[in-house]
Amino acid sequence: MKNYQQEKFTQQLVIYAFMIVFALIAVVPIWLMLINATRSTAEINEGISLFPSVYAMANWKVLTGRGFKLAVGFKNSLTISILVTMLSVYFSSLVAYGIHVYRFKARKILWNLIMMLIMLPASLSFIGFVQFMSKAHLMNSYIPLIIPSIASAGTVLFMKQYMDSVLSFELIEAARIDGASEFGIFNGIILPVLKPALATQAIFAFVGSWNNFMTPFVLLSSTEKYTLPMLVQMLRGDIYRTEYGGIYLGIAVSLIPIIIFYAFMSRYIISGLTMGSVKE
Repeated sequence: MKNYQQEKFTQQLVIYAFMIVFALIAVVPIWLMLINATRSTAEINEGISLFPSVYAMANWKVLTGRGFKLAVGFKNSLTISILVTMLSVYFSSLVAYGIHVYRFKARKILWNLIMMLIMLPASLSFIGFVQFMSKAHLMNSYIPLIIPSIASAGTVLFMKQYMDSVLSFELIEAARIDGASEFGIFNGIILPVLKPALATQAIFAFVGSWNNFMTPFVLLSSTEKYTLPMLVQMLRGDIYRTEYGGIYLGIAVSLIPIIIFYAFMSRYIISGLTMGSVKE
């Protein structure tokens, strides 16, 4: 019995040690970024520091005084990210629901096509996508950044797997007997059941769209339409070459919406995970 307790204690100690190491790997870079946002360029060049300095306002004046249009970047990124998140999560869930519930001839073909799309790297079709947008006269427009998000194969896969584990056909049949329409069943009954999965995919879609740099960089040419990551990238230009404090502050500011969105959506994930653990 004593040997078993010692072995269990050792296993827990190793697990906690690994957890602490991985937590530090995740947290320390963000902490250093926040610290450097409060330091001057001279202090940053001196080396790493774990404690904040007093140059946050000076860095802010440098950042806003040299053409960094923070409000414009926030508005553009927020508009694109919210629309992408809503379209991606809703229509991908709708596709997954159709494949899960309905039995039609091309069902397996469609599912295999989705699996194939997941395995193909996105960069493989990027050049063709840009050429197609150019021929369609959709360059310097938000449409190519928003509309293609409707077809998200990864989200369809996740939602389909989640439906396989939690969705009951008896619930759907009962709603049909009560006279509910198919879209009424999906919007009024199925979506509330899928809240944890919807919240998870919403976080992934929002963060992916917010941090997307390459596609807007290629498609957008007007500075008034630049997203926040594009504006942050501009901080590496000549006029900001030595203002590392301003650069770090711009990067830190760009992370604020992601943190707020995650904090808001995570409660739905937690509530969904604990929903089935309590019996009435």
